[in-house]
Amino acid sequence: MIWSNILIYFVIIPLLMLGGLALCKNIKQVRTVATVGASALMVLAIYLVIAFLGERAAGNDAEMLFTQGALTWFEPLNIKLALGVDGISVVMIVLSAFIVFAGVFASWKMDPLPKEFFMWFCLLSTGVFGFFISIDMFTMFMFYEVALIPMYLLIGVWGSGNKMYSAMKLTLMLMGGSAFLMLGILGIYYHSAPEGGQLTMNILEIAQNNAVPHSWQYFLFPMTFVGFGVLGAMFPFHTWSPDGHASAPTAVSMLHAGVLMKLGGYGCFRIAIFLMPFAANELAWIFLTLTGISVVYGAFSACVQTDLKYINAYSSVSHCGMVLFAILMLNTTAMTGAVLQMLSHGLMTALFFALIGMIYGRTHTRDIRKMGGLMQIMPFLGVGYVIAGLASLGLPGLSGFVAEMTIFVGSFQHADMFHRVFTIVACCSIVITAVYILRVVGKLLFGAVQDEHHKTLTDAEWHERLSTVTLILAVAAIGCFPNFFSSIITEAAEPIMELFA
Repeated sequence: MIWSNILIYFVIIPLLMLGGLALCKNIKQVRTVATVGASALMVLAIYLVIAFLGERAAGNDAEMLFTQGALTWFEPLNIKLALGVDGISVVMIVLSAFIVFAGVFASWKMDPLPKEFFMWFCLLSTGVFGFFISIDMFTMFMFYEVALIPMYLLIGVWGSGNKMYSAMKLTLMLMGGSAFLMLGILGIYYHSAPEGGQLTMNILEIAQNNAVPHSWQYFLFPMTFVGFGVLGAMFPFHTWSPDGHASAPTAVSMLHAGVLMKLGGYGCFRIAIFLMPFAANELAWIFLTLTGISVVYGAFSACVQTDLKYINAYSSVSHCGMVLFAILMLNTTAMTGAVLQMLSHGLMTALFFALIGMIYGRTHTRDIRKMGGLMQIMPFLGVGYVIAGLASLGLPGLSGFVAEMTIFVGSFQHADMFHRVFTIVACCSIVITAVYILRVVGKLLFGAVQDEHHKTLTDAEWHERLSTVTLILAVAAIGCFPNFFSSIITEAAEPIMELFA
């Protein structure tokens, strides 16, 4: 039965939170439901890691674990609620659980309409978790859409600045990507079985059948890669990202940049690369060029911004470009680095957006030209921002260093000039990142106080400290114990990367 599968509860818990929130009468009840639900998701994610490692230690070497109990949704098209996870899915679920937990406390004083905000936030979380646990293409696509749709209201109602423009731009561009993705999924489905066999949406069955003709892969691979690549902020489809981040409320920016954009990289790997290896090998150079541009362009664009959110948003374009860049290298080391980068960037960008939201809530400005000397006024938030910045520029001992070094080592394994030149170009982004991170840290936190009113501001409250410390500890854990995470990821990547050996 599907209900005996641990994975289904990653969808059930957010739905229960949604129901509980609908019954809430006051802000205290809203906070209680949100806290209990987010805590339950984090505990369940930690238990999943333990259970997953236990299965592997017991000798279960199946490509996906916890796949029992598929539920048929639509028999004529053989669509099922089929669940399963490998090491990559597991770390993405853990990432999502940590950011949802931190996001709840970062939104502790959300106003107005806190109940409605958390209800949409729960629906967004449902889509994210459902996407990572699905191994049926249609179910993945359904949860993908569930994750995207709430973004319009979360930004349009609770956002700031030019929020309606940003919400509409984000929705239209991501829905455009979804149209490409839907066409790609249908194309894969109608070529998912050998002559006379049963068509299927199950990713594992499609990969095993290896029936998608090479001629069709040339059409379907770009559709699926672009469809997911739009959400991964791939150049030139990235323009929705900075505006969306800048206008979104704090917790939505955290979940959006920290998790939602990772759906793009995960989908490119799980569907485009895995199911169409021939086209991936033949066409990778085209998308490698585009993602290489994303890495450098995003970093340069961050250098000239003065708004804290725009700086972090363009930084996310660069870092997410690095994820797609590494995936397209088509070897195990680079793929391991790509997933580590998704994990690292998800945590540190969520930390950035949480701190930016806390600073903005006090100073009522995100313009770094109007701020300075905040370290002496709010030292806790200042130290948190410095740690996030050091992780972003790749300081050893923090998650960014582990992820980027693994990517560059894996990318440089290619002996041809094309791959090595692009690897060197991507490496240059480290220097550019250091420039804008150190510039912002110096301007924002040190020197003279620019506004006399800022001297009366207070430091972080308990709920803000809890959110910040949770993310900092996670960033440090990856940097200090990289083997634990990389071994889980590598084990999952190796069978797929063997297709390109």
